[in-house]
Amino acid sequence: MFAKETYVQRRAALKKRIGSGVLLFLGNDEQGLNYEDNAFRYRQDSTFLYYFGLSAAGLSAIIDVDEDREIIFGDELSIDYIVWMGTQPTLRDKAGLVGVTDVRPAAEVAAYLRQAAGAGRAVHYLPPYRAEHRLKLMDWLGLAPGCQEGSVPFIRAVVAQRNVKSEEEIAEIEKACNVTADMHMEAMRVLRPGMYEYEVVAAMNYVAQKNDCDLSFPTIATVNGQTLHNHYYGNRVKPGDLFLIDAGAEVPSGYAGDMSSTFPADPTFTPRQRAVYEIQNAMHLESVKALRPGIPYMEVYDLSARVMVEGLKDLGLMKGNAEDAVREGAHALFYPHGLGHMMGLDVHDMENLGEVWVGYDGQPKSTQFGRKSQRLAIPLQPGFVHTVEPGIYFIPELIDLWRGQKKFTDFINYDKVEEYRHFGGIRNEEDYLITETGARRLGKKIPLTPEEVEELRK
Repeated sequence: MFAKETYVQRRAALKKRIGSGVLLFLGNDEQGLNYEDNAFRYRQDSTFLYYFGLSAAGLSAIIDVDEDREIIFGDELSIDYIVWMGTQPTLRDKAGLVGVTDVRPAAEVAAYLRQAAGAGRAVHYLPPYRAEHRLKLMDWLGLAPGCQEGSVPFIRAVVAQRNVKSEEEIAEIEKACNVTADMHMEAMRVLRPGMYEYEVVAAMNYVAQKNDCDLSFPTIATVNGQTLHNHYYGNRVKPGDLFLIDAGAEVPSGYAGDMSSTFPADPTFTPRQRAVYEIQNAMHLESVKALRPGIPYMEVYDLSARVMVEGLKDLGLMKGNAEDAVREGAHALFYPHGLGHMMGLDVHDMENLGEVWVGYDGQPKSTQFGRKSQRLAIPLQPGFVHTVEPGIYFIPELIDLWRGQKKFTDFINYDKVEEYRHFGGIRNEEDYLITETGARRLGKKIPLTPEEVEELRK
């Protein structure tokens, strides 16, 4: 939690942007894992955290712009709760820490909203992403779940504010990035052929927990790096494998880190692994060089894809003009995802509000395979925090599909691609802050070049 003034100023800025109406903030409730009292790890809604700072279940809040009121709705702890969980500060005391003095019982929020709506005032809410949100909107506002699209002015105001990180936010993200880097470097130190993937995951989890951190998303740690989001950890690592990790830490304030690394199970890369790895490194390094205020991030994505095509041409895997190949989408056989996404209180910041608003400023996204997965396209601005994570993958199912369809035969040498069929995948990822003059990496540097990786793997 930041100082009270931070939350007061954030809410004041939001009220000024919106201008009128009632803003509803839905906090998250506990979610039972396999029965009600055995719950998943609790995580407060990020927009609620941003404006109200309280990480407790069962809360909602209203900013009434017209009447200049800020209200937190929730119930004080009963003796039954205190017996099991111990004495805690009252909700009124906690609300005072974030500059809110109007605290009301949870049940009163429905009547407040209905009265406002009945008076013809606009009630703004954000798109729901959890079942309890949908049920509350149906109960409180009479909105059927299929009609709960959210208020565009509210969405755009929140995105405009949260996209630009303050100095205190940057400091929290950097803490998360430092722990994230330590998680990756520990994995690089411990991995040996014969280990199971879950043993590496356990070592990374230990680093996070000993630094009082949770995970910012489910860890990817796999010998099957060609599967972009692989959360299975049961494979035994063999000599000759490549090991891909995508993992991040979340600090107690809720801010996230997100990094990826790829390294050999053996002390050194094989010649083929190193050749592909160096192409991926070039994609990454050229993308970082291009980061600066004003450049559309889609242009940086295109740059990374052209660098890959030129490198794969040298290996005989692609052919033809690189710019044409990228424009038509042939590169996506090897690079089927985007270059990066915004980061902050969410590891994919504000993704629940819609990528079209966060990363595209309301403009439509491409429908082209690969390019459609680029989450950030708008011109970069000072204060943006985002990832840089190009990758190269050999996905047997995708190779078979495209070859059978005779897709992009002017650009792809399928006979040569077959030789790499079981190669796997490579992704390396760092987190960057856009500054007034360029960009700055956040967090400790993890090994990136082949030489750096092999030095740590000794």
